[in-house]
Amino acid sequence: MIVWLNGPFGAGKTTLAERLRERNPDLLLFDPEEIGFLVRKLIPAAESGDYQDLPVWRGLTATALAEIRKHYSQDIIVPMTLVRPDYLDELIGGLIRRGEDVLHVFLTIDERVLRDRIERQTMSPDRRRNEQIRDWRLAQVDRCLSARDLMPDGTRFLDTGLHTADVLADTILEWLGALRRGPSR
Repeated sequence: MIVWLNGPFGAGKTTLAERLRERNPDLLLFDPEEIGFLVRKLIPAAESGDYQDLPVWRGLTATALAEIRKHYSQDIIVPMTLVRPDYLDELIGGLIRRGEDVLHVFLTIDERVLRDRIERQTMSPDRRRNEQIRDWRLAQVDRCLSARDLMPDGTRFLDTGLHTADVLADTILEWLGALRRGPSR
């Protein structure tokens, strides 16, 4: 199973992924942002400044997941904001079309709480770079929050402002267990 943790920047995807790994160390953690860092070094940036707009990033992300799956049977956690419907279909839809079982979880959060989290986060030890990241994330808040209504059928929603990462991790692990058992008879 691939567990795609989606939602706004700052909603808690990375923290939740870490909690899931703490509870089940057999889970693999694949962060497509690492591919984004690599792509940024290799090719010119997208006009938008978002490496997700580069087809090579999406292709490498899909290929990396396919290669990981080919060699490892464990569940894979993917913490990555993905809000454009065409990119959702390309990546998550593509995984499903390849026969992967995907649990797509979208983390929701109140806008004020999200903006406060982003303001308080330290993403880089370099103050100037941290400000750039913070400003970019803040500029994405409306787009990411409104994407909730664009999520594909089957998406499950969790509110990270109402529950701790521990509670959310327990919920996801329960969902995984239920999906493995299949429909109730």
